[in-house]
Amino acid sequence: MSKDFGLAVTTLWWRELVRFWRERARVAGFVGSPLLFWLIIGSGFGDLAFFFPGAITLTVMVSATFSTMSLIEDRREGFLLAVLVSPAPRSAMVLGKVLGASTLAWIQGLVLLAFLPLAGLRPPAASLLAAALIIYLISFSFTALGFLIAWHMESSQGFHAVMNLVLFPLWMVSGALFSPASAHGWMQVLMQLNPLAYSLAALRHFLAPAADPHRPPLASSLIVTAGGALALVLLATLAARRHPKGSFA
Repeated sequence: MSKDFGLAVTTLWWRELVRFWRERARVAGFVGSPLLFWLIIGSGFGDLAFFFPGAITLTVMVSATFSTMSLIEDRREGFLLAVLVSPAPRSAMVLGKVLGASTLAWIQGLVLLAFLPLAGLRPPAASLLAAALIIYLISFSFTALGFLIAWHMESSQGFHAVMNLVLFPLWMVSGALFSPASAHGWMQVLMQLNPLAYSLAALRHFLAPAADPHRPPLASSLIVTAGGALALVLLATLAARRHPKGSFA
């Protein structure tokens, strides 16, 4: 079983990467979107040092979640049914798909991270490595979330509608656009309840470590970020195990 598990995870992870590189339009968007995003925020936003971690977060979460839309295509093409009837456990299928899509989103976040000096931020190498790890945890979390939602979707249109309803409100009340200090009382409560606010706080701690009494402590930010990633992949696995095979034909 462990051999089947490892082989299935590796195969699905690699399939996501190969599938990506074969789609030229997707590769162009992969490289171009961070560059375009940087040109927009670089010319239209005043405090780049404050906004830069939020820009990375938005890029990663959008790339991660919408990459999982391929799950709907796999279902239509019959590939998903073939995976489900194979000897590999469904947890391997979930982990392989999530690892593949999150790897691509993580690389895209690293592309944007390369523009860090242009924002006036020059953290030490250790902080950059820690930030890269946080970026991957964010990628993994939102890929698992996208998988969880795509698993129950019958169409790409429905997936887009649901994800747009979830993603941008989460990002807007995460502290990416404004500090909790400038928010109203009820908005501060929403930000405290938003898991993404803790992930962003951890990323900002390593990239822009200016003192902010309203920023969650690093320890709690890391716990929430890692715990959220684990919880989402477990929920995705649970959903995959409960879904009847025949409905994917």
